[in-house]
Amino acid sequence: MKKFNKWLLGSGLITLMLFLSGCVKTGSDGQPTGEGFVYNYLVQPMSNMITYLVDNFNWNYGWAIVVITIIVRLIILPIGLNQSRKSMIQTEKMQSIKPQIDVIQERLKQATTREEQAEAQAEMQRVYKENNVSMMGGIGCLPLLIQMPIFSALFFAARYTEGISEADFFGINLGQPSIVFVVLAGIAYLIQGYISTIGIPEEQKKTMKSMLIVSPLMIVFMSFQSPAGVALYWVVGGIFSCIQTFITNILLKPRIKAQVAEEMKKNPPKQVVTPIKDVTPTAKETILHEDKSAKGGRNAGKQQRK
Repeated sequence: MKKFNKWLLGSGLITLMLFLSGCVKTGSDGQPTGEGFVYNYLVQPMSNMITYLVDNFNWNYGWAIVVITIIVRLIILPIGLNQSRKSMIQTEKMQSIKPQIDVIQERLKQATTREEQAEAQAEMQRVYKENNVSMMGGIGCLPLLIQMPIFSALFFAARYTEGISEADFFGINLGQPSIVFVVLAGIAYLIQGYISTIGIPEEQKKTMKSMLIVSPLMIVFMSFQSPAGVALYWVVGGIFSCIQTFITNILLKPRIKAQVAEEMKKNPPKQVVTPIKDVTPTAKETILHEDKSAKGGRNAGKQQRK
């Protein structure tokens, strides 16, 4: 299960990168052609919002990107917090049924036929179902599907909004790659990854280490290949992710752990795994077996004398 969650997160990041790189059609000049649902109904409105803030409030394009990113993140924040909450509840419940799952996994290792494997897998499903635990660990696709188009709209708005390429932000040209923003984006997501490991078991930290490195590296790669306006979007998004992770991992998690512990105390996990049959002979059975053996030996001796 941990390997699957790890694969799911990694494939999600790769999918996001591919989605961001190919969902808006561009012409030979590198500018959007204006075709497609994503551009017309997501990117263009986001771009218009940035232009509106610049034109009506006399803001810098950099500040407009910062404000729009924060507004969008705040709107999506409840979805992210709800997803994290469900995931943590499922994780805590999974710890309570871990002894049963360990027994089944041992049976899977020892299974020599397909029937035995199928029986063990079916038993594992029963354990999850009877204890109201999701085999996915609370990871839902809907929040990701909702957030991805919005994040991509922000990404492309920061990249293609007219005027951004000629604007400066704290002396940095938003139309050219900026190593400063690349480094800041990488640091922000490294910190976010570190915060996400606070308060979790050491065993789980080991499984997360690779993704804690891969995620910032991918952000750095995308930022390095993009104009500073896009890298600024990643920087603000990374800082906001740090805040969101702090809320979920530092503030909410202790409460959720206490809540689940109290719930498990009132309603202990249902014992679904079939107990392993003890085939060790009892003292009485041992005596009877010895008596039979002794009688068998005497009878054999008599037959030989005859």
